[in-house]
Amino acid sequence: GSSLLTGPEGLMAKERENLKRLKCLRRYRQRYGVEALLHRQLRERRVLATDGAAQQAHTTRSSQRCLAFVDDVRCSNQSLPMTRHCLTHICQDTNQALFKPCQGSEEVPCNKPVPVSLSEEPCCPLHLRLPPQMYVPEQGLAVPQELGAAPSELYLSAAELQPSESLPLEFSD
Repeated sequence: GSSLLTGPEGLMAKERENLKRLKCLRRYRQRYGVEALLHRQLRERRVLATDGAAQQAHTTRSSQRCLAFVDDVRCSNQSLPMTRHCLTHICQDTNQALFKPCQGSEEVPCNKPVPVSLSEEPCCPLHLRLPPQMYVPEQGLAVPQELGAAPSELYLSAAELQPSESLPLEFSD
């Protein structure tokens, strides 16, 4: 299409203006010079970073297993992210600070890893000590009075409910 529009013969002013506008639209948002070079380099870096990270994560995460040994057999569980141990053996890692072993009780010792929280002694749900009960129910509950034993002064008669002459009608409701 461009060879038909660029011919020097027979272009009128309107056609030349349309041709100029079409060429401008074709170059719209195109990068030239240093900007084009930098944009291409950025795009290549992004492709390498995303493809490389995805491929590396796939290969390393699938092969990362726990480093702990139980009875001279290596643990087959997958390690936690950014660590070399699984959840059951994370306390063997001396550099980690997110988990502590549960202290358990005197009768039942426990070494289950528990996330460190605001408490000084983190416990697993089995050994969690509940705080003392804050609500103490009352010992004696009062028995409600029967409806027939209510004083009769609380009820109004039908004559008292009728509007009186001393009060205007709007106040009698």
